[in-house]
Amino acid sequence: MTYDAEATRQRIFEAATAEFAEHGLAGGRVDRIAAAACANKQAIYLYYGGKEKLFGAVVRAKLDEICHAVSLDPRTLPEAVGQLYDWYHEHPELIRLLLWEALEAGGGPVEGEQERKDSYRGHVDGLLTAGLPDRATAQDWLFTILGLVAWNFAVPQLRRLILDEPDPERAVARRREIVVGLARALAEQAPA
Repeated sequence: MTYDAEATRQRIFEAATAEFAEHGLAGGRVDRIAAAACANKQAIYLYYGGKEKLFGAVVRAKLDEICHAVSLDPRTLPEAVGQLYDWYHEHPELIRLLLWEALEAGGGPVEGEQERKDSYRGHVDGLLTAGLPDRATAQDWLFTILGLVAWNFAVPQLRRLILDEPDPERAVARRREIVVGLARALAEQAPA
């Protein structure tokens, strides 16, 4: 039987995503990742260069996934925000990864920081091209929209405590309507 390096890399990546979403960088264990991936620990270091770089690669890949799935355009903002909301609901691991990263990095730099800044700049440039008046406004829009959507999944306990909704899926659906409505109101304020 031949060794499939790409399949091993993918299994490591998937196992690392689950491990880091559950335990964060500090709590994540390379031996658990290796066992879940049916790979040896040396493969993790060979393919990713270590636990910190693997964590950074997982976060960057998940962010790239959402960045390619949804395009924020002021002209179609409510629909895009609905898609973004649905994506986060279907992929809760990204919020957990970002929260772990924030807890562990504090205000300091993160793995792949410049590449991630460049990606966000691309979204800001897209908002400028779509008609927002200046860079600061486009940056504020992007940050606000991401926060508006992500907060719903970052703190499910607050959603449960505040919304007093016994059915979590119904609460998520109601929140989606609210978030899309707020995005519609924001889009109506955009210059034509």
